[in-house]
Amino acid sequence: MAPDRNDGPATPPIRRRPPGGLRSRERRRRRERVRTAEARIRRWIGQILPEPRRRLADRAGRSRTWIEERRRWSYPALGLALIAVASLLPFLQQWFALPAWLQRGTSSTALAQWALFALFALGLNVVVGLAGLLDLGYVAFWAIGSYTAALMSGAVGYSRAIETAGGSIPPEPMWKMWMWLIFFVALAVAILAGILLGSPTLRLRGDYLAIVTLGFGEIIRLTANNLDSITLGPQGIVSIPHPAITIGRFSVKWGTLTDNKYYWLLLGLVTVWVVAIRLLDNSRIGRAWVAIREDEVAAAAMGVPVVRMKLAAFSIGACTAGVGGVVFAQQTNFMNPDTFTIIQSVLIVCMVVIGGMGSVAGAILGAALITLLPEIFRGLQDYRFFVFGLALVGIMVFRPQGLIPSRRRKAELRGGTVNEQLYDAARAGEGGV
Repeated sequence: MAPDRNDGPATPPIRRRPPGGLRSRERRRRRERVRTAEARIRRWIGQILPEPRRRLADRAGRSRTWIEERRRWSYPALGLALIAVASLLPFLQQWFALPAWLQRGTSSTALAQWALFALFALGLNVVVGLAGLLDLGYVAFWAIGSYTAALMSGAVGYSRAIETAGGSIPPEPMWKMWMWLIFFVALAVAILAGILLGSPTLRLRGDYLAIVTLGFGEIIRLTANNLDSITLGPQGIVSIPHPAITIGRFSVKWGTLTDNKYYWLLLGLVTVWVVAIRLLDNSRIGRAWVAIREDEVAAAAMGVPVVRMKLAAFSIGACTAGVGGVVFAQQTNFMNPDTFTIIQSVLIVCMVVIGGMGSVAGAILGAALITLLPEIFRGLQDYRFFVFGLALVGIMVFRPQGLIPSRRRKAELRGGTVNEQLYDAARAGEGGV
């Protein structure tokens, strides 16, 4: 007779571990303790602050909530107000008696430089901040846009004629209405260069991709320095014509380096790029970039076209630098390969990191700090770069997430909750294409 299987000692039940494991539970407990401590500190500060400050803080919180609930029209209205204020900055010296350091920071040249590097920072922010690709050769696309403008405007031929002419000097190139197409040609050439660079190299990751892009930037600079037959080498190109608009009796001409119209032109380009990047960030393309940045293998496993999305990010960053390079060439009226050194790429990366990776407003603020602080500290003479570097180090020590971090970046660095980590999924239906 077969033995009864119910006889014998009872099998102890299998204890299953709760999902997440011990480390995950400890991490959650630690976060709860931190939040509890922060809440206690806020209540303590609220008790010691005087009543007017508490009322002011409450009003600020209610105002922020009101704006957030009506952001469909409140955000565009705030953007238009900021653009109007920024466009009036060159007139501050005429309207008010400003101190010397503020006059240097609001001069036409300094503001135009800030707007130019803000445009570059916005383009690189797509590559570094959104897609997570470390690009140290961004200055190459700046150079491509500048040399495209010099070649198409006739400045290269004029500079070569001046160098080789015995006694007669050809007429200086003048701006014509068809030359506005140079912007679109430079944009297309920069996109093509980005695709040619990205196709064989974007399968690399991390430090390897950074080294390859660094080499690409140096290749472009050295090619421009040695290709005398096209770029005139280290002698540079002169007399690049300033833009102008002539329609019947209506005529607007851009002048020298200190002309305010260059700042307004660059400010308009920055506005266009801000709108475009915001639309991309809230679309499927933007969510694909974030997925690639967080985990490329997981993104590929979920069906994200990794290589195509990387090429899109690289192309958008490249065309931004190409358009900015055209304005730079027209404003300075002269350029040579020594302008496009590796330090320029490093400074643009610093703008993105200091402002906040993935943040549009952070990229603009980072560009303002990098470009305007040296002008403000110019009165310190030999010590201004020391003070400038000390200020940057202090910002990175006390604000590692950047001055205006994106919500995603803030959640990563502060150990966000599940709801913060799924921020993109929660907003998937708000602006998706």
